[in-house]
Amino acid sequence: MNIKYPKSAALFEQAQRVIPGGVNSPVRAFRGVGGIPLFIQSAKGATITDADGRTYIDYVGSWGPMILGHAHYEVIAAIQQAATRGTSYGAPTELEIQLAELVIDAFPSIEKLRLTSSGTEATMSALRVARGFTGRPKIVKFEGCYHGHGDSLLVRAGSGVATLGLPDSPGVLAEVAQNTITVPFNDQTALEQVFDQVGDQIAAVIIEPVVGNMGCVPPAEGYLQSVRRITQKHGAVLIFDEVMTGFRVSFGGAQQLYGIIPDLTCLGKIIGGGLPVGAFGGRREIMDVVAPVGPVYQAGTLSGNPLAVTAGITTLKLLKSLNPYASLKLTTQQLVTSLSEELTRAGIVTVSNQVGSMFTCFFTSEPVSNWATATQSNRQVYGRFFHLMLEHGVYLAPSQFEAAFVSIAHNEEIIGQTISAAQKAAKALSQV
Repeated sequence: MNIKYPKSAALFEQAQRVIPGGVNSPVRAFRGVGGIPLFIQSAKGATITDADGRTYIDYVGSWGPMILGHAHYEVIAAIQQAATRGTSYGAPTELEIQLAELVIDAFPSIEKLRLTSSGTEATMSALRVARGFTGRPKIVKFEGCYHGHGDSLLVRAGSGVATLGLPDSPGVLAEVAQNTITVPFNDQTALEQVFDQVGDQIAAVIIEPVVGNMGCVPPAEGYLQSVRRITQKHGAVLIFDEVMTGFRVSFGGAQQLYGIIPDLTCLGKIIGGGLPVGAFGGRREIMDVVAPVGPVYQAGTLSGNPLAVTAGITTLKLLKSLNPYASLKLTTQQLVTSLSEELTRAGIVTVSNQVGSMFTCFFTSEPVSNWATATQSNRQVYGRFFHLMLEHGVYLAPSQFEAAFVSIAHNEEIIGQTISAAQKAAKALSQV
């Protein structure tokens, strides 16, 4: 039994008897940092409270959706009201139209939108649509970019400029994975070489325009523009996976921030206000191949769920009204700068990346621009820092390779408490 977190320890032991690994998503198991996962019983604003009654400043934010903070009163009230009318209909609703119109208004690249129940569903569907639209078999993804657990996306990155995919998980068929080509992020030459070799077979390039699943890694200047130019030249569909960045780095996502118009966009997280949701959309001519208009089949029993859609509508309306993005960026900059200063003062080498309200502190001395450089970060040091911050009341991502998130609920007092915790954690870390 873990003395520090006895109730979480007991729950984890119980969970492992009925749930594989005791968790319903692998990163939650704390394997990346060691120890036992905290079981959360409630959340409010910028904080979460565990089963042992300890409260923490939260920088996970349910892995990105909680940009308004946890349990925002307007979102909760809207969900409660919607629930009185029923939780699921399996039929069209006016709410679906309202959410689609809000998204389309924010993303000029999206002319039509199809709702799903998760980001994984959105990316899987977008790739199927791209293949159906182009008649081509292959896709290109980037090392360290995560697009959900669809078979064609679970591919191990190999050596060399470009690697034909090998299954990265048992159960993924080699003949499925072999149609996935993996190239390094932020490497224009590698992408050009792939298209020079097999460009007429490539249906789509799928990319996180700001990577969040190797930690926060921004695109190099001009890189997204080059990806757009290459895909247009070869007639491949450019898919922006903005499940994480949509309505996060700006109201119109990374494509608004960097001035890029993709062909298809995948969304999730924030557009559900903390409830399960996903979506994909884009150019009308591409989206019109989706059934029942076109031949490419996609469906979902709970897609457009009225509770999730209501939460999403409320969240997006609040974000449009509040327009918190400049303030969130400044708050995050203040936090990241202070964290770096405290760690440096303690003799701990770090490099920080930030885009808007996303950030990561890497425990390495070299700039992090792709998967190869991200993996140079000292995961053992990060694990010790994670647990020290936890002891001082701050909950970071239980993995070096996950972005952290700031919400509008992270006010000056909360940021100050975080910096104070970092000072204590850095001092303790330097003495190890």
